[in-house]
Amino acid sequence: MPIDYSRLHNLTAPDIIRALRKDGFILDRQTGSHQLYYHSDGRRVMVSVHSGSTFKLKTLKAMIELQAKWTEDDLRRLKLLK
Repeated sequence: MPIDYSRLHNLTAPDIIRALRKDGFILDRQTGSHQLYYHSDGRRVMVSVHSGSTFKLKTLKAMIELQAKWTEDDLRRLKLLK
């Protein structure tokens, strides 16, 4: 089932980081404003941390679908979808 990104358009870096930590990701390393989060099952997610800015749709899709491999059910569980 495709993810309804219209309900995710206001996510910031702290929102994503909070969800990653809740899902078991840990901070592996940071270079400048880019933080790399690692999960014990091998998934890796790169988050660009810029104060107060929200992510564009293409960036959200890359982090959520390609890197974290979250489904819509995961997003509900992590309280990113209402």
